[in-house]
Amino acid sequence: MNKKEIMVIVVLIAVLVILNIINYVGRENLKRNYIFFVEEGISQVSINNASVTELMMLPGIGPTLANRIIEHRTKNGGFKNLNELKKVKGVGDKLFEKILAYIKL
Repeated sequence: MNKKEIMVIVVLIAVLVILNIINYVGRENLKRNYIFFVEEGISQVSINNASVTELMMLPGIGPTLANRIIEHRTKNGGFKNLNELKKVKGVGDKLFEKILAYIKL
């Protein structure tokens, strides 16, 4: 093997390690969110009243999307029904179905 081949292998291994770390962190965040809901006795989060932190407890919602949700409800006077959440950029059918059990008006 020459130096180029060795370097390619090293880079590929590094990428695999990084991807595994990202996957692990993602799973830990989901577990933490679930534990928060169970321990705090929270059954649902109000999308019309929740803070950024509370919205981030929902699976698949990070700080950027939480801020978009708050911005949308501020500009539009709140959500009239849960389906309006899909109007927020980044909330598609898949994410909506994932969080539906955890949200209310």
